[in-house]
Amino acid sequence: MFQKIHRYLDQVIPERPQVLREMEAKAQEEGFPIVGPLVGRLLYQLTILTKARKIFELGSGFGYSAYWFSLATRGRGNIIMTDGNKANKRMALDYFKRAGLQSTFEYRIGDALQILKKYNGPFDIIFNDIDKGDYPKTIDLVAPRLKKGGLFITDNLLWSGKVCNKTKDAATNAIIEFTETLYHDGRFFTTIVPLRDGVSIAVRL
Repeated sequence: MFQKIHRYLDQVIPERPQVLREMEAKAQEEGFPIVGPLVGRLLYQLTILTKARKIFELGSGFGYSAYWFSLATRGRGNIIMTDGNKANKRMALDYFKRAGLQSTFEYRIGDALQILKKYNGPFDIIFNDIDKGDYPKTIDLVAPRLKKGGLFITDNLLWSGKVCNKTKDAATNAIIEFTETLYHDGRFFTTIVPLRDGVSIAVRL
């Protein structure tokens, strides 16, 4: 049933700009993980609602989520991106140039958590989409670098339903540990939206 709902939502949302559609096609062809247009639209809305300008991405790939953040900031965003692959940086900046995005993009190559440690913030939004085994490490790093009322947004918390399996692998256990810890952390108020692969939205208190 959930897959049917997902397909239905994919069909009813409006068409995206050409460059975004190119990015979606590339992700599908190569099996590259992106948040997709359903979550992209959610990121867009949350950015507008919070009037976010300073955004940090833990894991950026070739720039799909940053594209949505940039659209929402109307070119006034300062978006710090992280990834371990220089090729992804080149692709992202090329997509942004062809799309005419006006935000300030700072794309750092290396370990996302180590890069975050070099910034004090405060950020309006921190978006988390790194290797799932590292998810539990993010909470204590994010909390002091997020402004009060800011958002800590994390993708893949339903993990294709594997969080409900009796037998779980290491990545799934890390996601569950992250989820339970975040829900009980008094510095945040957290909700998981069961959109696509599950997105947590944690407000910094």
